[in-house]
Amino acid sequence: FIMCLTIVLFVKIKIGSPILFTQPRPGLNGSIFNMIKFRTMTNERDLDGDLLPDSVRLTKFGKFIRSTSLDELPGLWNVIKGDMSLVGPRPNVFAQQELYSKSEWEKRNSVRPGITGLAQVLIRSSGIPDERTRLDLKYIDKQSFCYDIYIIMLTIKQVLFKGDTN
Repeated sequence: FIMCLTIVLFVKIKIGSPILFTQPRPGLNGSIFNMIKFRTMTNERDLDGDLLPDSVRLTKFGKFIRSTSLDELPGLWNVIKGDMSLVGPRPNVFAQQELYSKSEWEKRNSVRPGITGLAQVLIRSSGIPDERTRLDLKYIDKQSFCYDIYIIMLTIKQVLFKGDTN
């Protein structure tokens, strides 16, 4: 709780308001929910009023809370509400739907999305879409309580040791 309050304070000071970032994502059976995270980027805009590129708006503090996955803490509210699970495929943005076949998209949305998942612990955010899809579908085929515990342990190891899950 104190850690969340500290992050709230730092986001407010270093990045500004709003403190939380929300974005509609597809959930279980394609139902739409608002995924919640701590904000990591500013709202800086160019002279035409368009947002600057993400690489410009991502702050040092934002990079830090992303690298430590602290930006995901508000997502626990999504878990409590039942929108997400602790473990499952990450909820994609709707624009990513075109990367999947119809059957892959339906299978991916046949389970509750997760804060962490197999793709996150094995390739983090750097994986190519086909590999992420393969790992998401592999998780769905193998999901079990023990597999979830294994992924949670890998997640903790990755966060503590900055991505070294080998």
